[in-house]
Amino acid sequence: MKLYYKYFLIHLKSIFQHKASFLLTTIGQFLVSFNVFLGVYFMFLRFNKVNNFTYSEVLLCFSIVLIQFSLAECFARGFDTFSSTISNGEFDRIMVRPRNEMLQVLGSKIEFTRIGRILQALIMFIYGIMKSNVTWSYGRIFTVVFMIIGGTVVFTGIFIIYAALCFFTIEGLEFMNIFTDGAREYGKYPVSIYGKIVLQICTFIIPFALVQYYPLLYVLGKSHNEGYIFFPILGCGFIIPCYLFWKFGIRHYKSTGS
Repeated sequence: MKLYYKYFLIHLKSIFQHKASFLLTTIGQFLVSFNVFLGVYFMFLRFNKVNNFTYSEVLLCFSIVLIQFSLAECFARGFDTFSSTISNGEFDRIMVRPRNEMLQVLGSKIEFTRIGRILQALIMFIYGIMKSNVTWSYGRIFTVVFMIIGGTVVFTGIFIIYAALCFFTIEGLEFMNIFTDGAREYGKYPVSIYGKIVLQICTFIIPFALVQYYPLLYVLGKSHNEGYIFFPILGCGFIIPCYLFWKFGIRHYKSTGS
């Protein structure tokens, strides 16, 4: 972790060398996510509920997912841009260094500009709390914390899978955006609105529902199953097969010669 801390400081110092660029990019990230918020707002001007979820409840759901995705994109961006690391031969240098390859990729890119999205998510979250009439308890508070942690881990796992595929394809596969940016977009609403099949896929294959839908039911009081509190922690187990796939990819890595 000492090495990652040094990576963190390097990236932090770099943004202070270009303050105006950092500020403008952060504002841009805020405005992009704000446009998505407006889409939800205008839809609820026409419909009072979506699958029995109100506007404030959907905002609460979307804000948590946006925080999850933004944190993962901030700290695991190196995996999202890994195809360029493979194609330009940079991974060859990573391989010969006496440090863990995953840690080096993880620290190669930290996107502090995602603070703009996180700020937007926090505003929506506070508004959702105020309007959803949730009776807060320690259980519900811990559930939200676990949702944020679990969702960040799940999205990070998806980024790792995307990066591991590059060992075989060199270039990144665009269809993986369905599970990253796509998940952020359809995560605006509880997964159940997309039908039973999608809910099952997001429960047993990509455990997105474990960090979004089921714990959300408990937070909103739509379910009294206290087991849902720990579903996001269960979802964190998704990182294990992602890590194993990454190691499998490394064993089959062949240099591009660039």
